[in-house]
Amino acid sequence: MRIRTLLLAGLLAVGMVMAMPTGAHASGGGPKEVFECVEKAIENNTEGKSVDYEAFENALEDCKKAKSLVTPALPEIIWGGIAFLIVLAVLMKFAFPALKKGLKAREDKIREDLESASRAREEAEAESAQYRAQIGDARSEANVIVEEARADAERIRREVVARAEAEAADTRERAQEDIRLAQERAVSDLRAQVADLSIGLAEKVVERNLDRDTQIALIESYINSVGNETR
Repeated sequence: MRIRTLLLAGLLAVGMVMAMPTGAHASGGGPKEVFECVEKAIENNTEGKSVDYEAFENALEDCKKAKSLVTPALPEIIWGGIAFLIVLAVLMKFAFPALKKGLKAREDKIREDLESASRAREEAEAESAQYRAQIGDARSEANVIVEEARADAERIRREVVARAEAEAADTRERAQEDIRLAQERAVSDLRAQVADLSIGLAEKVVERNLDRDTQIALIESYINSVGNETR
């Protein structure tokens, strides 16, 4: 129990010393007086067999009140202020420009990234618009091709129909010409047969032979009379 008390007192003393400023205190004391006060409190509370913890804590509080550990003296304030100003000047001279430069570089980097993203977005939108325009042009070209194909098909159909009609007309004309020629040949053959028949009949009727010119004249006269009757 006594060792535990001594350890507790030592830890408390070390904590009080670590919390003290490095210069003189407002009361004019230093770390030596604090150690003496704590040591005296330990001796007074460890002389008997039992330790009065309450009395020991009261003695430590008295030491704490007697020696100010947090309120620095005026010279400490002055030197502390000077040291702070020196440190601040060094920081402003060396650290702050570097910090400002780093912040500026970071800001420039962020700005460049934003500009790059904006340019990339604009390029993507431009490419998308270009693709849409190309798709629209392709559709228009496809429609034009389809219309041209339809027009060509219609033109070819009309040409085929016209050619077929012309060929049919030529065929009809040739057929009519063939029919006319066949009719003429048939009429010519018929005339020849009729002439021969007429000559034979005429020879039998008149019982004499006719000369060639007389026969032809008779035949033509007969044929003409037959033709006039058929009309």
